[in-house]
Amino acid sequence: MKKNILARLVGAAVIACAGAASAQGVSFKDKTVTIGIGSSTGGGLDTYGRLVARHFGRHIPGAPNVVPSNMPGAGGGIVAGHLYNIAPKDGTFIGLVFPGIIVEPLLLESLRKTYDPSRFNYIGNAHSETLVCFVRRDAPIKTPADLVAMPSILGATAAGSTTFDFPAVVNSVLGGQIKIVTGYKGSREVTLAIERNEVQGICGVGWSTIKVQYADVLKNELFGRIFAQEDMKGHPELNAAGVPLMTDLAKTDSDRNVLEMFYGQSAFARPLILPPDVSADRIQTLRRALDATMKDPALLEEAAKMNIDVLPSTGEQVQALVARMYQTDIQTIERVKKALNK
Repeated sequence: MKKNILARLVGAAVIACAGAASAQGVSFKDKTVTIGIGSSTGGGLDTYGRLVARHFGRHIPGAPNVVPSNMPGAGGGIVAGHLYNIAPKDGTFIGLVFPGIIVEPLLLESLRKTYDPSRFNYIGNAHSETLVCFVRRDAPIKTPADLVAMPSILGATAAGSTTFDFPAVVNSVLGGQIKIVTGYKGSREVTLAIERNEVQGICGVGWSTIKVQYADVLKNELFGRIFAQEDMKGHPELNAAGVPLMTDLAKTDSDRNVLEMFYGQSAFARPLILPPDVSADRIQTLRRALDATMKDPALLEEAAKMNIDVLPSTGEQVQALVARMYQTDIQTIERVKKALNK
């Protein structure tokens, strides 16, 4: 038995070394790497996509040109479908989508004919986001409980995006009275609609996105305010400011289980994804390059000037999170499906 175990350990070490050596031999010299961003310009997803693109190339072997390309539509589904069915499988096309794009096919298996998130290769996550609810200053909504106590009108992009699905879950699981107005290309278009008083606010939007657009929102509520966190633990900055959690409204363990599963997607709020069937050496090369990019002092300095957080996770961590989510018990999945009319 000891010989067997030793042989397996030696074999694993040889495979790991071979993989590392192979990864070191990958070069993207004279290539262009495209980051397909599943939103319009100006929103939170776009902000992170362009930030990564400006620094990523320096850390990829061969120093390729890295180009961000906005591909809005279907809440990021256009990028996901392109990744799965059309994009080259050589590492030169990377998708950046909303986390709802990863969760949706778990709830609606028919979507897996178009793309299956469990088959994607995740090279990392640029930011673990805390999602919030933001409303105009003159809106009557003051607390999470007000979404249950009174009607409200919130803007969203499309079903499958966090801006649609998160308020839909509030309606179904917590008894909210939210009217969700869809059709906006991105979160920036929704906040512009809030400014024009077309809608009262938005839920399921990243705290980092609101910070970019309304830097002093916690200190100055001249235009709007954050009134809820859609998260299990909350962001330290928002916790310190006393912004309550939406989960405080959960009445049963079942309610909390649904919210915990659904809010879990915030852990990979800015996932960078390769198509299926990309070779292991290229996946490994791009994972390590992204890890180095997210620690790059130049990127961190730029992020600080932009007033955005950088809380990354590795490709291995995201891959494991997605795999675990796709093993969620059927009862919890059915409640989420009911909430989203799946």
